[in-house]
Amino acid sequence: MSEVDPSDDVLAQASRLLEIVNGSWMTQATRVAAELGVPDLLAEGPRSAEDLAAATHTHAPSLYRLLRALATLEICREREDGTFELTPMGALLRSDAEGSLRSWTIYWGREVWTEWGHLLDSVTTGRSAREIVSGTSHFDPLRQNPSRAAIFNAAMAEHTRLTTRGIVSGYEFAENSRIVDVGGGYGELLAAVLVANPTVDGVLFDLPHAIEKAPPYLEKCGVAGRCTLLSGNFFEEVPANADVYVLKNVLHDWDDEQGHDILATCRRAMTASSKLLVIERLVPGTMQAEPEHRLLARADLHMLVAHAALERTESHFRELLGSAGFTISRVTPLAMGYSLIEAVP
Repeated sequence: MSEVDPSDDVLAQASRLLEIVNGSWMTQATRVAAELGVPDLLAEGPRSAEDLAAATHTHAPSLYRLLRALATLEICREREDGTFELTPMGALLRSDAEGSLRSWTIYWGREVWTEWGHLLDSVTTGRSAREIVSGTSHFDPLRQNPSRAAIFNAAMAEHTRLTTRGIVSGYEFAENSRIVDVGGGYGELLAAVLVANPTVDGVLFDLPHAIEKAPPYLEKCGVAGRCTLLSGNFFEEVPANADVYVLKNVLHDWDDEQGHDILATCRRAMTASSKLLVIERLVPGTMQAEPEHRLLARADLHMLVAHAALERTESHFRELLGSAGFTISRVTPLAMGYSLIEAVP
């Protein structure tokens, strides 16, 4: 029996599927470039592979091959003279760039890489791959590994920066006098809120490793005098009697039982007039083959492998918030699949 050549349609679908299956090379190529500091070096102008190899202590022929690969991803361009120059997108991998994603790229390509390799185990058992691989859970590795904590907290600050403008402009923070950012990390969001609202004071509340580098950033933003830093465990207690409590990218790290406990802690600290702002991605009832839904699917599976947690739908949030004594008063869509959910006791 003679073999039948695949049709053009089959070849096209196979090509697309192979791009998906083999896509991990893009993560690693970009991560290595960021970790070596290649974009920082190219910020000074075009340079040859040999020159970059000397500066990064790498093997020049191999680095040249990496740079060619990065050119296909529009991270850099190869010029006619054989040197490489940075593209606008590649500039986002610089450590000092406005909107930098360098830390996120390294975190994604290095710190959680092994965990994603155990997605099958998470799907089979419902447990986090982090627990399966290392025997630790949630944020325990950050307490044990300062370098991992530093890259994680910087990555979270970068990610928050992408939605800060929409959050600040999408809510009337000026109507309040005291805001508590629960799990606020380096203070990226709280600083932006305080800069835009000079009459508001803030409290940055998180674990010690998360807020220890916040003071220089708050000083740089000119809001340190209006921001109190407190460390603690949001399962036990959060600062009391504030006007607004913010939970950004907190609840998606925890299952419903733990999420309920976090909300209950906030509820105990609030007054009758306090408001809770939950800023999270909202998953649609039905996923479609479109870029925004792929972003949500990636985030949801990451919560599974990292924390045995999940991204939620709006109805799921209504149930979870309701279980802790909250009622949703409004939902405001933001960029990148996020929404701002205002809830009241």
